[in-house]
Formats: sequence, C-alpha cells, structure tokens
Amino acid sequence: MKRLNIPNLRYALACISLILAGQLSNVNAQNNQSVKDTSKPDWLLNSASYKAAIYKSDKDVILENGLTKRVFRITPNVACVDYVNLINGRQLLRSVKAEARLTINGKDYEVGGLKGQKENAYLLPEWLDRFTADKNAFQFVSFDIKPISPYIKWKSKFWASNNQQPTGKMVSFLYKAGADELKGLTVNVNYELYDGLPLIVKSLTVQNQSDKVFKIDRVVSEVLGMVEEQSAVVGSPEKMAKPQGIYLETNYAFNNAMRYDLSDQTTHWKVDSTYTSQVNYDYQTPCLLEVYPDKAPGIELEKGGVFKSVRTLELLMDSYDRERRGLAIRKMYNAIAPWTTANPIFMHLVSKNDEQVRTAIDQCAATGYEALILSFGSHCNMEDTSAANIKKWKELADYAHSKKVFIGSYSLFSSRKISDEDDVISPKTGKPGGAFFGNAPCFGSKWGLSYRDKIKNFYAHTGFDIWENDGPYPGDVCASTAHPGHKGLEDSQWRQMEIQKDLYRSLNEKGVYINAPDWYFLDGTHKIAIGYREVNFSLPRANQMILNRQNIFDGTWEKTSSMSWGFVPLTVYQGGGAEAVLEPLNDHLKDYEQLMMQYYGAGVQACYRGPRLYDTDATKQTVIKVIDWYKKYRDILNSEIIHLRRADGRDWDGILHVNPSLKTKGFMMLYNPSKKEITRTIKVPLYYTGLTGTATLKEKEGVAKKYTLNRDYEISYTCTLKPESYTWVQIE
Repeated sequence: MKRLNIPNLRYALACISLILAGQLSNVNAQNNQSVKDTSKPDWLLNSASYKAAIYKSDKDVILENGLTKRVFRITPNVACVDYVNLINGRQLLRSVKAEARLTINGKDYEVGGLKGQKENAYLLPEWLDRFTADKNAFQFVSFDIKPISPYIKWKSKFWASNNQQPTGKMVSFLYKAGADELKGLTVNVNYELYDGLPLIVKSLTVQNQSDKVFKIDRVVSEVLGMVEEQSAVVGSPEKMAKPQGIYLETNYAFNNAMRYDLSDQTTHWKVDSTYTSQVNYDYQTPCLLEVYPDKAPGIELEKGGVFKSVRTLELLMDSYDRERRGLAIRKMYNAIAPWTTANPIFMHLVSKNDEQVRTAIDQCAATGYEALILSFGSHCNMEDTSAANIKKWKELADYAHSKKVFIGSYSLFSSRKISDEDDVISPKTGKPGGAFFGNAPCFGSKWGLSYRDKIKNFYAHTGFDIWENDGPYPGDVCASTAHPGHKGLEDSQWRQMEIQKDLYRSLNEKGVYINAPDWYFLDGTHKIAIGYREVNFSLPRANQMILNRQNIFDGTWEKTSSMSWGFVPLTVYQGGGAEAVLEPLNDHLKDYEQLMMQYYGAGVQACYRGPRLYDTDATKQTVIKVIDWYKKYRDILNSEIIHLRRADGRDWDGILHVNPSLKTKGFMMLYNPSKKEITRTIKVPLYYTGLTGTATLKEKEGVAKKYTLNRDYEISYTCTLKPESYTWVQIE
C-alpha cells in the first residue's frame, strides 16, 4: 500500500475544514493562497528530488527544477516568455521585455527582447510567433549549457553545518552587437538554476573585442514585466505594494543596516507605460522590475576589456507567511553561500601585550573555545608590514595553532581620516568630508590600495585565520580624479566596491574567516552584527539579557544564526556602572552563564569582550559546562529558528530550532524573565521538524514523554519555569 504523504494530507484536511467553515481563502499561510501541487514534498523539508534541468524544445530553451520554471523563446531573438512558481502554480510574468539594457556612450541598447505585444496585462503563447526583433538590439548567436561552478572556491577549516558547494545547471546566451557603432562588443547573459531551491541567479558579461573604447554608463542586468501585487485606481508607486512572489538580492549592497532590504542598492520597481490596461488611472502601478546600481558603473571598457555585472538572486516565494519566507531566504544562504554556515566559538580579547594574548589562548584551549579575536583597542596592527611585526604575530599564530585555537584580529578601514590626498572627495564641495562616516579614505586612493595589499600580506605571512574588518567600504562616491583606483566620480563607487569584494573573496578562498558589519555575504564574508544598539551594553545586566534575546529574535528572520554575532561586555563598554559588566566574573556567575546560554542556545556567537574567559576555577568550570553543552547539541542549535514568542520582560519567551534531517529534530529554548515561578502551556509548531504523527519531548535530559501532533502539526507543551530562569527541551 502506498504510504500517505502526511504534509499533503494535512493540507487537504485543512482545506476541507476551512471549506466547511466558509474560510477557504484563509488556508494555512504555510501553503499560500495559490493552488499547491500536493504530489511533491515541501522543499523546505526535503529538497533532494528537485534537480535542475536545462534543455531546448523547438523554439524555446527551458529551465526547470520542479520548483521553478523559466522559458526563453530564442527566435528571432531571446526573450523570457514564461516564469512560473511550480510550488503553487503562480505565473510571475505578464509581458515580454528585453533581457538586459546597456547604456553605452550615452545611448540605450537592449540585449535580446521581442517587440509586438499590445496587451501587457497577460501574455498568451499564440502571440509569440508574431513578435519581431529590434535590429539595433544585441542579437542572439548561440547558447551553452554546463554545470554551475562555485562563485567562491571556499576553503573550510572551521566547524560548519554545510561544507558542500551548491549544484545545478547554467545556461549562457551569447549576443553580438546589432548596431554598427557597437561592432566588436559581445554580451553573455547567464542564468544559474540550482538544485533544491526555487532560485535562479542572473548575471551578464560584456566583452570588448574591438579596437575602440566604449563608455558603459549603466548596465540594467534584469528587466521583467511582472504581474502586479496590487491593483489600485489611484495611488503612487512608492505607496503601492510591490510583487511579493519573488525575493530579490544582489551582491551590491551596503550601508551598515545589518539587513539586506535596507542595504540594497540595485532593485527598482518602476511603472510600465506600455501597460495601458492596468487598473491604475495614471498608469502608476509598480510592476516593472529593473536591476542596476544607482551610482555605477561609468566604466571605460578598453580593447580586450571585460565587464561583469552584479549577480541577481531571484528566489520565488510561495507564501506571505513571514516565517516561511524567512526560512526560504535562510535556506538559500545555507546552500549558495555555504561559508556562512561556519560558526567557530570565539572570544574577543582586549590585549595590551603579547603575554595577554598567550594567556587568552591558553584559556580558550582549556575551556573548549575554538578561536581568539584581538578586539578593537588591542595592540595588533595589521598595517605594520615590518619584518619584526610580521614575525611577532606569526609566532603568536603558531602558538595558537599548537593549542588548536584559531586566531584573528580587528582592523578598521573606514570611519577615520587619513589625509586630504587619500580621503573621499565630496562631489558637492570638492573637498574631503561628507562621507557616510564623515571623513573616510577612498579605497581607490594610494592609501586604500596599500591598505588592501597590507591586509593580504599580513594574512599570507602570519597564518592568521580570522579578520574582523570594521568599517568596510560603505558606498562612498569620490570626486577625485587623482586616485589610481578609479577615473573619477562616475566609476568611483563601482571600482571601490570591486576592490572590497575582491579582497573578501581572495581571503575567503585562502581559508580566512571574515566578520564585517555590512552586507558582503555573497562575496565571501561570514558574519555580521545581529543588530543592536551599542550603548545598551552600558545598561544593567538584567536589561541586557532581555534586550539580547529581543535582538536574537529580531535578527534571525532573514539571517541564519551563524550569519550573526552578538555582544557580551565582560568589562566596561561605553560607560555603565558595575551592574553593567560581568567582571569580576566569579561574582556574577549566574548572569555570565545565562548570557552564554541564551546566545549559544540560539546558535549565535557573541563577542565576549574582555581580558579573560575565567578568573577562578568555579568560573572556568561554568564556561566549560556551557561550551560542552553547546558542542553536544551543536548541530540542532545551528539549525533553523522558528520564532515562538519575543522577549518582553512580562512573560515567557522562546525560540525553536528545527531540522528534519537530524535525530534531534527540534530544540526549544524557553526563558522566564520574571521574579516569580510561572507555569505555561505553549503551542509548539512542529511542521518544520518533519515529524508527522508523534513527537518525543525531553526537558533538560529528563524523562521522555510522547505527544501526538494535531492536524496543524502542533502540540501543547506545559512547563514550569523558576524565577529568572531558562530551560531547554529536545524533540525527537
């Protein structure tokens, strides 16, 4: 007898229930409002069967992996004519657009595309054969299909939950110039389709094979006539909802927001003047997607030159549910940027001399810590290229490695003044100043290029393993025409961005772990701040505990635990009295333990910043106990988070880790911040654990108890929490 697919049975039962209640439109958010193909497993639980395939069929090239399907008509030119979310059957496309658009020498040229669609609210297959090609557009020549290759050849030497590079297929469409004035320019438009993800990554390459120099003023690397999210008779594009069936991200993001959506520099939702049958009276519906950097590139492409666009990640969404959307983004990162799953246990040392470094290394080795990072204010200077400095730090790195401890250091790039010659020049004043951090160096200046080389040199010759890069390039434009790394204002952002990204990629490929407070994950960084206000660490410890749990809860919707770091000031940090710090550690063991438990219990590494990890044997044993506990449950504690209840100081709060591929499929962390004992019955959502009928729960290694899941994949769990305490619960 064929085994029933329980998740699909659950969905069917939910639909029947809601039909009877007259609420079919409110089907569980995990399944979205669209029609779901219930014959396939949920890719967030098991994606093994979803394999990428790219093939030609008559006049079309088709990309399909069971989760997404994208079809390109390739005659008389290439155009995307079908873009479907196969999870829910939703069509994303309403009209044909060009494959890309280049502004060269001040004039716009399309890449591919077909003309002739009159009705732009929808696209019918029978119209396609009547469409024509624009003779001035770049014309399709050929296509090539091959396996995708790693964007970064990551070397893994740290603990990571995923050590595998992603797999899939890539198709590259080659175009030649249609306009006579562009002869010698070729364009490759690349689409990468990944196994196990509803994801396509698009990029393009422009190559100059002529004897002329071409000025590339702008590269619009993606153009899509998308189905609108909202129809409104009146309303401005800024206020109207943007299409939610697709999540977009590129490797061109910055501004220190610690969130991609606020760091994005490339996504533009525009109005479509050709869409004359839209509901909006003034044709203001934001349903035309264009992807390009606002302030780039302004590149002079010389003979033999190659220009590579941003990489656009297009992840299809099958739900409006915040948790499910976040899980999809997090799974995407785990797969395509596996280095972000590395998560070493590290301490932040404030050192004044070499002996303090050796002592801290010894304490790390004694307690199970895996890495030591010399924090800001320490005595390590990576910019000192003298033989004596390199020799000293290599000896200390060798000592750390002899103790099986990784070592790294802090270095500041931006947020400081170097000189009038090397700082960013404001286009408004023609003088230094006015940068993101006020005064800041230009990465294309002599000093900036030297800084890059000094960092590379330090890691090449000392054997250091980790780079804490504060103040990475934050997007400053520079009006200087004397800096060797860029021509002038127009190309300054693009060139500086490339310098920063190249530095991260090269170090990543040499095995260096990189902490950086900006969104460079897709180009090799590993971790970013989870999102916190630094002055809050001057508040009393009791406040910090609740605020930290709020930060963890808020900072792990779109980021995984391993992509984030928190903070625990062992000594005074930006003020605060004795009640704000943990030193002397032995006097505050309960607070020290809970701060460690709530971070490690979330899979988030915190910067334990101070001169030591322990001061007495009792403190040492407490640290060892927590680290041993974390390592015992490390796999599940580094698995995805389901958000149960945000900390508010009034009642319980908690999170749930889930991983259907592990024996321990769930792991709850629960907290009672109040000064009284509480007993609570908590609804625990277990859908994403992969459990279907029953679940066995065990609190703190206690007696196991079996629970039956209801048809919403929930159980009711009753627990008693002592005042100002925490507990954990394993789920199998």
